[in-house]
Amino acid sequence: MNKCDKVEVEEQPSSVLSMLGPGLVTGAADDDPSGVGTYSQVGAQFGFAMLWTMLFSLPLMLAVQEISARIGRVTGKGIAGNLHGFSKWITYPVVFLLFLANTINIGADIAAMGAAAKLLLNGPVLLYATGFALASVVLEVFVCYKRYAPWLKWMTMALFAYVATVFAVHVPWGEAMKATLLPKLAFNSDYLTALIAVLGTTISPYLFFWQASQEVEDMRSVRDDKPLRRAPHQAARHLWRIRLDTVVGMVFSALVAYFIILTCAVTLHAHGVTKIDTAAQAAEALRPVAGSFAFVLFALGIIGTGMLAIPVLAGSAAYGVGELLHWRTGLEHRAEHAKGFYGVITVATLLGLALNFTGIDPIKALFWSAVINGVVAVPVLFLMMLISQNQKIMTKKFSLPQGLRLLGWLTWVVMLLASIGMFVTW
Repeated sequence: MNKCDKVEVEEQPSSVLSMLGPGLVTGAADDDPSGVGTYSQVGAQFGFAMLWTMLFSLPLMLAVQEISARIGRVTGKGIAGNLHGFSKWITYPVVFLLFLANTINIGADIAAMGAAAKLLLNGPVLLYATGFALASVVLEVFVCYKRYAPWLKWMTMALFAYVATVFAVHVPWGEAMKATLLPKLAFNSDYLTALIAVLGTTISPYLFFWQASQEVEDMRSVRDDKPLRRAPHQAARHLWRIRLDTVVGMVFSALVAYFIILTCAVTLHAHGVTKIDTAAQAAEALRPVAGSFAFVLFALGIIGTGMLAIPVLAGSAAYGVGELLHWRTGLEHRAEHAKGFYGVITVATLLGLALNFTGIDPIKALFWSAVINGVVAVPVLFLMMLISQNQKIMTKKFSLPQGLRLLGWLTWVVMLLASIGMFVTW
């Protein structure tokens, strides 16, 4: 009945590392090819001018992802599973937008992975893109995600080459720190579009749905674990773990993103390259530290993060659709026992692949998928905050602390204003 081995007794975490789970995976998936492409583009285009966004968005990322995890652990249901009290005229469009944004994001990631493979091997991009898409579907449908994800995460270590690059080239740290701590805003179309792209790739709806649903799966995998609303005595351990897990995952994500922007600012922007049209140009940012291996490192990082992120994107879409329609959901189930759930995963991935046959530019697709995510995040965040404050859903005991609630609403306001500003100045 189950393609993942279940834990039959409640296990106490034996170390800090063993307590890291959904939050850490979510943080790693946040730096997917869409994110790498977006951070590279804004670093090349604006130099240091966008560094402040990582420091500014970190507390917002932390708040939103912790709220997502709390919803899953307290209620025993994912975000979409908690939307049944709202009108279908609201919930169905929101989940459809999630599916649409994720599908475009998958298509953009697959395109970048195909381009990265071409850097390594030459040959046809579409052939590689098709191979990656089919491999992702086969792995997600027939293999337990938790078994192969750790191996893929090792491939993402290539992204740390961006961190190393910063210490291998001359960086005017005083100027960089000033730009980080004292942002200079520009109210024009290019700047605001880039801003919503950065926010959209760091604060993405698929991350909300994924982390909430993974908390539910983790709970189900341990025999004695129950939703916290039914087992409040388990709250102290799990809420502390959720916070630790989320902090580690989001800080890791923001740190890598910061250094990608900084690297492209001091290598590409400083030499007059302000537009990235191909994956090869983005890879060029690694040349100062990696030399002839720059393209190899970049390609492996793109492929590794892509293979890690596509299951998260397709899976979060499937959780959203499946929970809304009361289907059996969960990556621990075999395909024949959750046909609708795995059907959505397959359709989203194959539709994403199909986008690659339309002649889209990989880097532009990556950038615009981030913009779409930023816009879609606005209604999703609004519904999440209503869920998290509803005592009938979360109970009075597990209502959000005031600080977390304020940060959650602040995130919604920021995403709303950024989206409005982008459309007004377009």
